[in-house]
Amino acid sequence: MDRFPEDGGMNTKLHAITDSIGRPIRFFITAGQVSDYTGARALVGSLPAADWLLGDRGYDADWFREDLVDRGITPCIPGRKSRDKPVRYDKRRYKRRSRIEIMFGRPKDWRRVATRHDRCPKVFLSAIALAATVLFWL
Repeated sequence: MDRFPEDGGMNTKLHAITDSIGRPIRFFITAGQVSDYTGARALVGSLPAADWLLGDRGYDADWFREDLVDRGITPCIPGRKSRDKPVRYDKRRYKRRSRIEIMFGRPKDWRRVATRHDRCPKVFLSAIALAATVLFWL
C-alpha cells in the first residue's frame, strides 16, 4: 500500500494495493489532509492473501499491524519517527517498495492523470483505474 503525492491544484492521496510485481489491484482516494490511516482502514478488508505487506511510514499504526498479523500477513512498515520504541522490519524486503513507487509514477505519463483535469474525485479515480488497466493489465 502506498499513496499518491499531491497533484496539481487539487489535494488528493491515492492509496493502492499491488501484487508482488507491482501491478495495482485496488485503489482508494482520500482528501490530501486526511490521515493515511483512513486509506488503510478502507483497504484492509479487501487485502488478498499474502505473506508480506510493504507500506511507508504513513501506515505505521499498532492497530494496522495487529490486523495484518491476525490475517497472517507480516507487516514490513518502518516506524514513524515519533515512535518511542523503534519497530523492527525487514530492510532488504522493504527495498522492493521501489516497484510500488514505479507503479504510482507510470499513470502520471497520462496527461489527464498528471494534470488532474477531473475535479470530481470519482471521475479522477476512474481515469486512474483506466490508465492502470491499460498500463499494467493489457
